[in-house]
Amino acid sequence: MNSELDSYFQETSRWSAELGLLRKILLGTELKEEVKWGQPCYTLNGANVIMLASFKDNCAISFLKGVLLKDPKMLLSKPGENSQTVRVIRFTNVQQIKEIKADLSAYIAEAISLEQTGIKVDRKPDSAPEIPDELNAKFAESAELEKAFLALTPGRQRAYCMFFAAAKQSKTRTARIDKYIPQILCGKGMNDCTCGLSKKMPACDGSHQLLKKKSEI
Repeated sequence: MNSELDSYFQETSRWSAELGLLRKILLGTELKEEVKWGQPCYTLNGANVIMLASFKDNCAISFLKGVLLKDPKMLLSKPGENSQTVRVIRFTNVQQIKEIKADLSAYIAEAISLEQTGIKVDRKPDSAPEIPDELNAKFAESAELEKAFLALTPGRQRAYCMFFAAAKQSKTRTARIDKYIPQILCGKGMNDCTCGLSKKMPACDGSHQLLKKKSEI
């Protein structure tokens, strides 16, 4: 058990009971509980295997190589239309977890076994992302921004475009773009470290939370 996550489980009041039960199940395995991107992450020999997350309408357990799981009970779903590897199981009450606890434990055991074999997911090459109109408008205003964006790896470009385009309203898409312009100009992806504290460079492992905690003391 990672004490740094105690506050996460306590403060996520809407799904605290559900996440607490999922946490208990995971802590009964050989996985190590860590903080990654500010979320509970369960690792094996340093490799990310499973994550827990809280959303507005549900909470979820995410299998990071879920596409490789057999899924005999048809419990897994894609977190997004374009997700190649991650598969999730979503919950809205404790009873749902209790009803499939045995199956869930079997899925977790299979995920651990897959990680132990060292098997990798065969990803499809990233296709060129469809750039939202709002981002193209920003490019028209700033050639520097366009140059910086096009210099990013295809995967980073795709992540940004998917995130921006996911907003239903144009003003929300524009707000999202404005928020990430400084990060794009610095050559950073959405999930890249910007504070320099991460031990998993260039990815962010949530170490910036230390800065937040220190500032609150």
